[in-house]
Amino acid sequence: MGHGAASFGAAITGIGLVTPAGIGVKENWDTLLSGQSCATVDEALGGLPVTFDCRVPGFDAEALLGGFSAWQLERFVQLAIVAARQAVEDAGWDPDTWDATRVGVVLGNSLGGVRTVERQHDVLAEGGPRRVSPLLVPMYMVNMVAGYVAIDVDARGPSQVTATACASGTTAVGTARELLRSGACDIVLAGGTESALTPLVIAGLNRMGALSRRVEEPGRASRPFDADRDGFVAAEGAAVLVLERAEDARARGARVRAVVRGYGCATDAHHATALHPDGRGIEQALRAALADAGVAGSDVDHVNAHGTSTPQNDVTEGRVLHRVLGDRALVTSTKGVTGHALAAAGAMEAAYAALAIEHHSVPPTANHTRLDPELAIDVVSGAPRPAPIDVAVSTSLGFGGHNAALVLTAS
Repeated sequence: MGHGAASFGAAITGIGLVTPAGIGVKENWDTLLSGQSCATVDEALGGLPVTFDCRVPGFDAEALLGGFSAWQLERFVQLAIVAARQAVEDAGWDPDTWDATRVGVVLGNSLGGVRTVERQHDVLAEGGPRRVSPLLVPMYMVNMVAGYVAIDVDARGPSQVTATACASGTTAVGTARELLRSGACDIVLAGGTESALTPLVIAGLNRMGALSRRVEEPGRASRPFDADRDGFVAAEGAAVLVLERAEDARARGARVRAVVRGYGCATDAHHATALHPDGRGIEQALRAALADAGVAGSDVDHVNAHGTSTPQNDVTEGRVLHRVLGDRALVTSTKGVTGHALAAAGAMEAAYAALAIEHHSVPPTANHTRLDPELAIDVVSGAPRPAPIDVAVSTSLGFGGHNAALVLTAS
């Protein structure tokens, strides 16, 4: 298997993860390999039809960021800053020594600081306009996460937020790769973040019929591609990758965890929240990513699928994977463990695909006991499956018909 002449490699030299599976790369990988769901009852959701979700465990913003940031920054920004710091350290960079004008930031986010909006709306209603915080607007704006991360690590190149719903993190990685390919940046921090586990958001997702209602057994609720799935489990989290041109990374002697070789994106143009029944958007994005990487579908060893655990998504996506890749690829959905972190999901899963390449192992799909009879894909379940992985794919689908796919390789 060789890469096409036009294939451009963006090396992943650093990974930062702050997710329900833990804080840090090792913690995340160990949790994924365990195949145990992170879903638990959430006291903040008391009284709702759905009372469970997947939160980041043990995240102490004051200890990690200092008291000022703990109250000045919304949680989705806090998670991203911690993940970004991890990624920069993991890549072996020192922001005091890099050329800050050549460092970019591209982060995916969808719902912004919705928690702040809800609280300040109550303040306005109860105390009047003079009680509303002057930090309201900068705390809830989605773009501010890129701004705050850039401030924290002194990145003075282009910075932006991609907002393609649950494909946002994947879109961010693909966009960051283009900044490297165009020569606009030499280093880009790319990823996604989301923290919107509020009663209002959960109630809205539930009213859409998107969430699992297994309130008696939340640990078994997220079960991607399983015949008995009934919806996803909402989650929060952040993942940040440090990307560099592959030749630059090797020239400085950096460890390359994996290489982003292909990116594709497409739109269903079909429905606000339901994907096209034939999966035409994700198929178009996946085929574009493979072409960009210069690899055939039959070359793919592993897929970290979007696999939300919703009835429609999993069947439609699974059929596309079989149609484009055949039945050879080892498929997993790490949402069985982490839940669905919305805009952060694609970035988390790109990181997990890179770790699967590095460790020659595919994590199991939690709670997967019986493959949906309409599917013919090889879903890894029960235990990790050791395998040489030269080519991995990560797929993401979002409300609005957004679809994105990445192709990662070992070199």
